[in-house]
This record gives sequence, structure tokens and C-alpha cells, in this order.
Amino acid sequence: MYSGVKRSVQRSVDFASVSWRGKRESVSDFLAHARGAQGMDPGAEVAASMAMKWLSAAQDRSSSQDGGVARHYSFNHGWSPSYPETTGYIASTFLEYATDPRSLASESKRTEYIERAKRMLDWLVSIQFADGSFQGGTVDVRHPVPVTFNTGQILLGLASGVEHIGDRYRNAMIKAADWLVKTQDPDGCWRKAPTPFAAPGEKAYETHVAWGLLEAARLEPKRHYQDAALKNIRWALSHQQNNGWFDKCCLDTPTAPYTHTIGYLLRGLIEGYRYSKDEEILKAAVLTGRGIISALRDDGFLPGRLTSSWGAPVPWSCLTGAAQLACCWLLLAEYLGDDTFRDAAYRANSFVRRTLIIDGPPDICGALKGSFPVYGEYGKFELLSWGAKFLIDSNLLELRSKAKRIQSMPTLSHDSKRGTVAHGNF
Repeated sequence: MYSGVKRSVQRSVDFASVSWRGKRESVSDFLAHARGAQGMDPGAEVAASMAMKWLSAAQDRSSSQDGGVARHYSFNHGWSPSYPETTGYIASTFLEYATDPRSLASESKRTEYIERAKRMLDWLVSIQFADGSFQGGTVDVRHPVPVTFNTGQILLGLASGVEHIGDRYRNAMIKAADWLVKTQDPDGCWRKAPTPFAAPGEKAYETHVAWGLLEAARLEPKRHYQDAALKNIRWALSHQQNNGWFDKCCLDTPTAPYTHTIGYLLRGLIEGYRYSKDEEILKAAVLTGRGIISALRDDGFLPGRLTSSWGAPVPWSCLTGAAQLACCWLLLAEYLGDDTFRDAAYRANSFVRRTLIIDGPPDICGALKGSFPVYGEYGKFELLSWGAKFLIDSNLLELRSKAKRIQSMPTLSHDSKRGTVAHGNF
């Protein structure tokens, strides 16, 4: 009873302090949530293009003005300082988008996005610790300390920089990967450099750190980074339950993890399979992927936290997590040829797109809210830079999925001599 009253009071305080734009989004989301309908779906190409433009604004308007990407735009406080962790993997998205033929970017925009990625990566190299690690939190944190997870996410960006731009990022990539290997415990878990911004304890979702090592392994095969990566993934698998749910998979509430951290974990498993072709890893990923689908509504709404029975303990959606899981489902569909995963991803992506802010000033246009409704627990009253990043990733994967399906469909051609219709393929 007391906790319910406390939450109501806190919501009232939050709403009273939020800007008029935040109030407008709150009312709009509340009404849409109540009637079970959101806005218009702008489509995958347009949504990804708009999110890229907003992330460009997040780089330009970061309050620290250093070339990094702001952590968020807050309806209460405006733009935040740059966030090294997410700037790292946002750089990889900029490079992928700039080179993807399915994106709507013009040649000049593609060039701009590559240059923006360079600015992000150059800034990250400039703040890398001497031992190869990277700090947790936003760049202005008072006492920066090395953090395993953040280093792994920046490693993804550095590896993408080596792949798409060249050797200017290779040394920084090797230093970060070497530090992760050095600080890993013998059982595959990372315990020596936890983030101070989450509850203490082991984190199974650091399979997403393992993915960073796998990307480095592709570029530096003689350094055997894959050994440490796969060791971590196998450690994480020891915490999987029979229905696919994982223990130790949340920032703060192990019994009801965010879909965001579940998305991190599942993507790490999928990338582990993509590298190793280990069928046991794929089997584990499929089990978890199917479990999450059981919580997905017909309209694409996915609850922001999930319990060990794949139940929904909260009424809001973590939009970042939904986009991440759409990525995972699309990759599983590609590997398995399973329409169940593909259809779930399309539904989730469409739902997320319908919550995208499609008009307004550059501070908000093209941005993705932390939660739907915007006053939900995850990123409350904030537009998150990593949410936009995962929206772009998931929609590029959807476009790839649809293109492959079209290419694989039989076509009909008219045989004029016989007056019949014959089958052909694109």
C-alpha cells in the first residue's frame, strides 16, 4: 500500500517538473496506451533515416561538445554530456548505415556519417586509459574508473573503425581487447572492473562484451581473443534455465530484468554462434528467443521487464530492449529460416516505429523514448541515444530480411510461344 502511494507521489512530482514538451508526450502516450493504438508507422527506411539525423543532433548538441554523442535528451534538463559507452557502438552503426545500400542516405550524407564516426572514435581514443580500458558513465563523471562492460561496447566501435576506416584505430582496439582478456577470471566471468552504476554482482549480459572480443578476433586472429569470448559465453550459459530465462541478467532487479539487458545477452549468444558455429550456443539462443516471444503482444508491445516465467510485471515497454530483441529475432530467422522469429521482429519493429517522434524541433524529432509511455521506468522522460542506435540496427536488418525474401520468391514469366506461365527466380 505504502509503496503504491509512494510511486503515485513520485509520478506527480516528475510530471510537475517536466517541460511542456514532456507533458505533451506524456498525455499523448497515456491516451495511446489506454486505447491500445499508437501513431502511424513511417516504415523502416524513414524511421532509420530520422533516427540517424537525431543521433547527429545528439553529437552536435552534447553538452560536453567533444565529438562524442550525448547520453540522452531529457524533457526535464535538456542535453546530457557525451557517453563513451554508447558512442562506441553508435560509431559502428554510423559506419554500417553509411555503407548499407538499403539506407536512404545520399552520397553526401554517407560521407558525413563516416566523418561523424571518425570524430566519435577519435574522441574515444583520446580518453582511453593507459591500460586500454575505458571509463563508465558520462564523460563528466567525477571519479572515472575502468569498467568491463563499457570497454566492451567501445571495442565494438573500434573494431568497426578498423574494418571500415583503417589502421588508425587498430592499436586502441588491441589495447582494449588485451585489457579485457587480462581482467577476465578463469571461469570466463568478468568481476574485476564492474560498473558503479548498477547493482553489484556478476552480469550474464556481458556476453555483449564477448561480442566485442569476437569482432577484434576477426581482425587480429593470431591474438586468440575468441578464446576469452567463448569462455564468457559458456559461463553465461551455466545460468540459463530450462525455459530459456537467465539469472544474473539485470542492472538492478535480477528477478525481473529489463528487456534491454536480455537483448544484450541474447545478441552476445547469437554472435558467439555466428563466430563458432557451435550448435549448443544456437540452441540456447533459440530457447531464449522463443521464450521472449511468448511475452510479445499481437500489436508488437513487449513489456519492459520480464520474470523467470516470461511474465510481464510492468505495464510499460522498454523501447530500446524491443528494438534489440527485434535484431536478435531477425538474425535467428536468418539462420533458421523460421518465420516465427521473423514475424515477431516485424511486429516489434512496427510497434517501436509507431512511438517514434516524427515531428518537432531537432532536439526531439527522430528520437526514441526510453519507455512507452514516456513516463515508464526505463529512461523516464528521456530520449536515449542507444535506443535510436538499436532502432536503426533493427530496421536495417528488417530491410535486409525483406529484400532476401523477395529475392527468394518464385516469379512468373510468360512463355509467348506456348501461351503458358513459367516459373523463374530473381
